[in-house]
Amino acid sequence: MSLKSRLAADETLCTAWSGVPDALTVEILAKQGFDAVTLDMQHGGHNEDSVLRGIAPVLAADKPALVRIPVGRFDMASRALDFGAEAVIAPMVNSVADARLFAAAMKYPPLGERSWGPTYAFPRHGKGDFADWLRDSNQRTMAFAMVETRAALDALDGILDTPGIDGIFLGPSDFSIAWSKGTTVNSTLESMMETVASIAERTRKAGKHAAIYVMEPAIAGRVVAMGYRLLAMGSEHSLISLGAKTLLKSVKDSLGS
Repeated sequence: MSLKSRLAADETLCTAWSGVPDALTVEILAKQGFDAVTLDMQHGGHNEDSVLRGIAPVLAADKPALVRIPVGRFDMASRALDFGAEAVIAPMVNSVADARLFAAAMKYPPLGERSWGPTYAFPRHGKGDFADWLRDSNQRTMAFAMVETRAALDALDGILDTPGIDGIFLGPSDFSIAWSKGTTVNSTLESMMETVASIAERTRKAGKHAAIYVMEPAIAGRVVAMGYRLLAMGSEHSLISLGAKTLLKSVKDSLGS
């Protein structure tokens, strides 16, 4: 099943978060128990070449690949889809105008302005012929607009109403900075949680999908109860750190030290 169909079935899905621009590392992530893998070009080290090469092992593991593009690089949204990504996450979508530009890059006419050229995506995914691919692409691909600022919150209804926008992705760290007016960064800031819940509620009411980055695993149940169904987590850095600490603790416990 596609990412979109699983979310439409109200499944809760977990995507790993890859920032190391190396296909072998992506392959290791893809072979873990995550439902998907996201390649991060905004704050992670991924670039155009590593996205092209990194999507392949994700698809080989029979999982959807997502890509977070850099701020304002809507041209890269089209490139990511051409490489075989099933969904694209666009950061700092702060207005309806931003949402329209993003959607235009994600969808073929008449819904958008995406140019034809699935040179890598079609052989990686393709079944049927080009006509089938074209007909299904706009429904299969997913455009997630990130809500991270007060401006985005103010524009949320308009962003959700934008044709071609399939969901909202909440960036809780940046949102906490905006919410606290620059006084803190705290992805679980209690004073913003009612608003975090309302974003998911409004998104689902609009018939769209709600996603969020989960910095603290303990909060996963709470955000799912709010209505978020795509949870991003587990960068290579955090997984290596957690694995090393767990391993060393087990060894030291065994040694009695």
